[in-house]
Amino acid sequence: MRNSKRMAVGVAAMGAAAAMALTACGSGGSSSGSSESGSSGSGSALEGRGPITYVQGKDNAGEINGILEGWNADHPDEKVTMIELSTEADSQRQSMINNAETKSDAYCVLSVDNIWVPEFAARGWITEIPEGEVDESSFIPAVWETGVYQDKIFAVPFASDGGLLFYRADILAKAGITDPPATWDDMVADWEKVKALPEYADIAGFGGQYYKYEGFTVNAVEIINTLGGEIVDADGKPDASSPESEKAMQLLQDSFASGFIPEEALTYKEEEGRAAFEAGRILFYRNWPYQYVLSTEALGEDAVGVSALPTIDGNPWVSSLGGHNLGISSYCKNQATALDFVKWYSSEEVQQQLLDKESLAPVSQSLYEDQTNIDNFPYLPALLESIQNANPRPRVVQYGDATAAIQDALWPVLQGEATPADALASLDTAMAKVTGN
Repeated sequence: MRNSKRMAVGVAAMGAAAAMALTACGSGGSSSGSSESGSSGSGSALEGRGPITYVQGKDNAGEINGILEGWNADHPDEKVTMIELSTEADSQRQSMINNAETKSDAYCVLSVDNIWVPEFAARGWITEIPEGEVDESSFIPAVWETGVYQDKIFAVPFASDGGLLFYRADILAKAGITDPPATWDDMVADWEKVKALPEYADIAGFGGQYYKYEGFTVNAVEIINTLGGEIVDADGKPDASSPESEKAMQLLQDSFASGFIPEEALTYKEEEGRAAFEAGRILFYRNWPYQYVLSTEALGEDAVGVSALPTIDGNPWVSSLGGHNLGISSYCKNQATALDFVKWYSSEEVQQQLLDKESLAPVSQSLYEDQTNIDNFPYLPALLESIQNANPRPRVVQYGDATAAIQDALWPVLQGEATPADALASLDTAMAKVTGN
């Protein structure tokens, strides 16, 4: 028998369907030519009161405006209006950059992917939040740190994210498998058992986000970190060429070659992969927790399981730390109101609403430990573990250039067009130019 402590999370029925309002990943493109200006803001009190805007990606679940009505009812002279951008993170980021470069006051409070914070702060696009204005004690420490740049607070987390393993419990059951896989080798073994069933002879084993976009950066960095590699070291110097990173990329290349990861996964972003999972074309899928409600509604609560991502060669899976923070545009006229809104929107009360209505991961640990929440969202213990063990993607000011370099160097490995060693050496060269190290 496998380890009895392997986490098998039963999926409870949910009421209303919710789609992820915010893309868990960040941007893939480089900035459009703005030069680094150094961090803005002096930590002094923010001024200006009146109506504000809140800018985020498309609200697919359609619940955010209802949540914002709670603010508007209490602030009739300082109402907030939501501006919805594209569903694509790259496009969201570019819209925010365009607004900043024209110094427009159209955008006020920005929902920024946590990996954008160093760039937005260094370029002066978001303003420093005065120290002591937000009580950090309730936040998960690693999540709070995503809003800090050069020891100053520039953005406040309101939704976190960590990777989870979704599995087709109904299909596994037909092969006599009742537990989720604890290890990568377990996943392969389970896949082989399912493939032996005539009706599932063509099913693939595992999928993640392997299209050439930010999701691929997330997935590649996760495998590399899990096996002990890194893209840049603690001093920001390129460090991708290592036996650990090479082993990780070789695992991905071999998994594509064997069909364990299907060739069609090269087209998977979050939703494309979810569609393949729900259609029964893949058995296991790495995705963010927003999928929970959608897949259980599509397939039924008994068909879908959720667990912690498996270990690889004895190493616990190191998720990339996803999530979104609230930054205040440097060109917002009513920054005092914006700060009050940031405090409200990052409060535990609103986090609970975002969990209930949008399946967004809280940033306060107490909500993960609430028994009612665990009853309604059985994956929360696995998610908290994922977030606590997560690593951020490379936190560099030129993040758009960094993620483009990762994609350009490593994506060909998946197709067998480059060896892991050559690709990682190429990545180190590219990252040296990006970081200046």
